[in-house]
Amino acid sequence: MSAVDAHSRAVLAKAHRENFPVAPRFLPRQWRADLMAVYGYARLVDDIGDGDLAPGGRDATLLGLDPRQAADPLVLLDAFEADLRRVFAPSADAGPGPPRHPLLAALVPTVRRNALDPAPFVALIDANRQDQKVRRYETFHDLTGYCELSANPVGRLVLAITGTGGEERIRRSDAVCTGLQIVEHLQDVAEDLRRDRVYLPAEDLRRFRVSERDLGQPTANASVRALIAYEAERALRLLDEGARLAHDVTGRLRLLLAGFTGGGRAAVRAIRDARFDVLPGAPRPTRRGVLRETAAILRGEG
Repeated sequence: MSAVDAHSRAVLAKAHRENFPVAPRFLPRQWRADLMAVYGYARLVDDIGDGDLAPGGRDATLLGLDPRQAADPLVLLDAFEADLRRVFAPSADAGPGPPRHPLLAALVPTVRRNALDPAPFVALIDANRQDQKVRRYETFHDLTGYCELSANPVGRLVLAITGTGGEERIRRSDAVCTGLQIVEHLQDVAEDLRRDRVYLPAEDLRRFRVSERDLGQPTANASVRALIAYEAERALRLLDEGARLAHDVTGRLRLLLAGFTGGGRAAVRAIRDARFDVLPGAPRPTRRGVLRETAAILRGEG
């Protein structure tokens, strides 16, 4: 395995840390390959935005930058978008040759095979640009607007890869993806605060009389727990709203979509089991918990 292959595999290996199954083995091989290609793209762009790239500046080098520029997310995101343009239009305005980064090169057959549009991919980059500039959200509406960029495009790409269209299905997919994003924010309150980001609406902080100092404590006080419980219920309502999506399709696709929602619901249960104290570390769902919630969705429960 080459150094580049090993580097890319390290990014793809993060799929095992997600709340939901990214590309389970029961899917057709082509779907799995395409879903992992999209995951590799989405994971890498998030890692750029979060400053979670491997040390040494390898990603900057792959994108044609000086390794010292790896510390500037906005510069990296610009280079990443330029490389994305090579996926969709390998012409003079995007620079000669195929994409430079191997994870973007791996995306080319997926884009061609499924006739994917660049808009969802660009939206994910824009979400990470926004992360560099907007670190607080005043209202829940503002937060869900961010999720329109950071989460919903992934669900729409999954629908496109699996040949699942329709306005209502997209609406339900958006609900699931926004719910999953909010759950992840709840799991990562302490980690996000260390990055000087707060994804809990400011109006809700005031309502529950929670300060950012409270969020920085080793454990959550009663007010923080009440706030997290409130936001978890909001996320659960979104997940339940989108759960019907799994019943609009059949076969292995139904299992996949139920697994996405089931993973989110299992994560909410993990937060509840932690008594809404997310500050010591992210409560994570167990595999058994994900399977239990997925089965409940397939039975039409919840």
